Amino acid sequence: MTTKIIEIIAEIKEDPSLVNKLNESSDLTHDAGMDSLQIINFILRIEEEFDIEVDFDHFSLEHLQSVQKFSQFIHKMAASV
Repeated sequence: MTTKIIEIIAEIKEDPSLVNKLNESSDLTHDAGMDSLQIINFILRIEEEFDIEVDFDHFSLEHLQSVQKFSQFIHKMAASV
């Protein structure tokens, strides 16, 4: 799941080199450089890719602090479906 999330970040940022630069500890806003609009597009893409709906009642900016934290959040969302 982590690899797919990084691939989606690179797709949203239109920067294929991010696939090799980012890892599970990379911060989505600082290391990936995603702005608010890109984060919205990223979440929409994640919902589509993993066939889930992000529950914003349980979503926090802390989930964007690393690819791993976001991946864990998505995994919990997918498990509850």
